[in-house]
Amino acid sequence: MPKKELRKTLGDPKAPSVVTLMGLIDTQSKETIRKWCLGYAQDKILPIFEKHCPGDERPRKAVNAAHDYLDGKVKFPVVKNIILNDCHGAARELNANPAAQAAARAVGQGTAVVHTLTHALGLYFYAAAAVAYDRAGLEATDDVYAKIAEEVCLDYTNALRAVAAENEPNPVKLKWNC
Repeated sequence: MPKKELRKTLGDPKAPSVVTLMGLIDTQSKETIRKWCLGYAQDKILPIFEKHCPGDERPRKAVNAAHDYLDGKVKFPVVKNIILNDCHGAARELNANPAAQAAARAVGQGTAVVHTLTHALGLYFYAAAAVAYDRAGLEATDDVYAKIAEEVCLDYTNALRAVAAENEPNPVKLKWNC
């Protein structure tokens, strides 16, 4: 058990890197944002969860359900139930494992983007915690965690740039409440 109280999320919503990320998100379509978030959650964060909780399929189930929703195979209430009860349910059970808990929450945020695009930012804040606690352990300094959070923000932003459409004709223009 860690000696100090760990934050559930890492990163500063007012940091220049996060403001840049929000600005880039605002230039993209909802389809691009959904694809980017699901891909990032699946490729970068789900492996952290599965490393800490092998055999627990609940976050993977949420990713698959979100893909099925976007493909028109299931209705939103099915996906919502899986995200809230399975994926976030896993997170609620993992107080003793902050890296896995943050990873489950990050995947939950990433999959919830199929309904509410502002969850894209929640994915970042939880992903930063998941990566930091997985990489640096539970007793690193706040400076170490802050540095890793910045690295995750850059990686997340670069992942969006890789799929971003130039001069997107239908940008989302979200209202950020942070």
